[in-house]
Amino acid sequence: MPPARTVRRAVTDENAEAIGTQRLTRAKAATLTDDVIAGDPPKKALTTKRSATNVTTGPLARKRTALGDVSNVAKKDPVEKDDLKKDVLSRATSLSKSAKPSGIQKQPARLNSTRAPLGQKSSNAAPSDLKRSGSGIGGPVNAKRVKSASKSEDTEASENVPPPKNGSSGKMKTEEKVKPASVEVDEGVDLESLEDLAKDLDTEDMDDPLMVAEYVHEIFDYMKQLEISTMPNPDYMDDQAELEWKMRGILVDWLLEVHTRFRLLPETLFLAVNIIDRFLSCKVVQLERLQLVGVTAMFIASKYEEVLSPHVQNFVHVADDGFPESEILSAERFVLTSLDYDLSYPNPMNFLRRISKADNYDIQTRTLGKYLLEIGCLDHRFLKHPPSLVAASAMYLARLVMNRGEWDATLVKYAGYTEEEIQPVFKLMVDYLAAPVAHDAFFKKYASKKFLKASIVLRQWAKKWAPEYLNGAVPQPSSGRTPS
Repeated sequence: MPPARTVRRAVTDENAEAIGTQRLTRAKAATLTDDVIAGDPPKKALTTKRSATNVTTGPLARKRTALGDVSNVAKKDPVEKDDLKKDVLSRATSLSKSAKPSGIQKQPARLNSTRAPLGQKSSNAAPSDLKRSGSGIGGPVNAKRVKSASKSEDTEASENVPPPKNGSSGKMKTEEKVKPASVEVDEGVDLESLEDLAKDLDTEDMDDPLMVAEYVHEIFDYMKQLEISTMPNPDYMDDQAELEWKMRGILVDWLLEVHTRFRLLPETLFLAVNIIDRFLSCKVVQLERLQLVGVTAMFIASKYEEVLSPHVQNFVHVADDGFPESEILSAERFVLTSLDYDLSYPNPMNFLRRISKADNYDIQTRTLGKYLLEIGCLDHRFLKHPPSLVAASAMYLARLVMNRGEWDATLVKYAGYTEEEIQPVFKLMVDYLAAPVAHDAFFKKYASKKFLKASIVLRQWAKKWAPEYLNGAVPQPSSGRTPS
């Protein structure tokens, strides 16, 4: 039994375990030389390995370890590291010196960097125009839109003007477009001759994909068919027990003020008024719910026409918190289901822009036409006339006030109506202008410089010439603003 105990102590002795860890293996013995002691730290073995990788033969590796142990390698490494550090520091300092803003030296670089692309854009004006017309998101166009949320309507004429071709200026085009205006429609002009006069206006836009010159005739023919199906009942107020035409005019006048405050598109206003009239044509509404119908119609129209429509909370605030958000949303669903979700209303602004093309996109005439076109929203007497006829009458009266010349064959072609067909709506507009101001918000909107004081100009003209026109005088634009 005693010998067995001695064996266990020898095996479990801590010193014996320590010795076992210092024992050399065959792999260590193969890498070390005779001079290396087994108890040396492993760094020397690593250095011999690193030196062995640099030497191809075995005897040379032994001489390297035997000649000057590892101190030579230890001396060379710090020197190389110091040299590397010096190189890195020198490069870093040179870079930092070049990166430091010198104030005087860096400004020409910035100016050159910004001037170079501007010079290229000015030299390559033709391709930049093509890009702007194809994408519609060019730089100058965005700048106009950002600056003038309030001046968007004034710049519509410049946006629709086609770019000059073959180095010709816009003035030359205006002279060319005024030439067909001298052709009078006295004895009746054939459709073929009208098409010949109108061809030049559409062929100029063949290179512009935004103008869709290939399909423009088919589009407007379809819109003239569609406007008949989207017209409301002109006598729907007879079925309303609590409403009158005057209340409708007050509601639309208030919506005009809301439309101006939110800076919405003109198409949004016309669509909202059409939604109100079509809804009231099929549903009976109480007086206390009339404002809710107007707010809901403007909310739906802004969703349909605007890129970024106002939030429903904005309409709640505009209505003085008279209707909660949930009530407006439920009214939106009810109005849309009543209209069968049919919002394909041919907007009068589209017809006005089409006629303005034949008028050489004159900004003053067009602004007056917008004012006269919005009269159709306020006055219920225009409900029985299609939007295309109201737009043609607005342009006809605006040209008469501005003395723009005869209603020639080109204008007849692009408007779709002759002077005889325009006369009934023309007299309605003159009668509205001659009467006292009934809608203050509407009058103040167009009395500003933004709209070239259109309401004031037309009121002054109506005071002088309205009685003669209402008594049956025939307008003669060629001789000025005086009737025959």
